[in-house]
Amino acid sequence: MLVSGSLSSVMRYFPVFGLLASLAAPAWADDASLTTGSVTKLPIPRFVSLKPSDTPMREGPSKDHRIKWVFKREGLPVEVIGEHEQWRRIRDSESTEGWVYFGRLSNRRTLIIRDAKDKAALNMLKEAREGAAVVAKLEPGVVASIESCTPVWCKVTVEGYSGYVAKAIAWGVYPDEQVK
Repeated sequence: MLVSGSLSSVMRYFPVFGLLASLAAPAWADDASLTTGSVTKLPIPRFVSLKPSDTPMREGPSKDHRIKWVFKREGLPVEVIGEHEQWRRIRDSESTEGWVYFGRLSNRRTLIIRDAKDKAALNMLKEAREGAAVVAKLEPGVVASIESCTPVWCKVTVEGYSGYVAKAIAWGVYPDEQVK
C-alpha cells in the first residue's frame, strides 16, 4: 500500500500579502518566549492539530487582521508558540507563523511525514525496530495520527493502517518527547 500526500497541493493556499499597519510591536508579540501559556497554562511550545479544513492563519490575534494562509487539510500538525485570549500563535511544518482561533485547533496528536534521503526510512513498520516487516510505504506529506511515541519510534495510524515510523522522518513530535 502506498499512502501519499502532497504538501503543496493540500496544505494551504498561496499567501495573501499585506503589511502590518503598526510599526511598534504589539503586546502579544513576545508570547513565544513563554514556557507556559498565559491563557491555558499549557506548555509553550506544544503540538496540536487543525480541526476543520479551511482554517485561516492571520497576521495577528483577531478577525480584524489579514489572512496570511488558509490551511486546507484537517488534522495537520501545528506547533503552538504563543497565546493571546482566544487566539493561538502557531508555526507549521514549513516554519510559517501566524494566529489561529483556538476553536479551530484540536489536542489530537498527528505528525506529518518529511522527506528522507533513504526511501526505506519512509516505510511504516510492523514493529518498532529496523528490519521489521513493512506495513505500508509512506510518502512525504502524509499526515498520521499518533498513538504513542518512544524516544526513537512513533506508533501511528494512516488510512486504516497501523505501524511504526522513525521519529527522524516526522514533524509534529519533539525529539525527546514520549507520547502515551
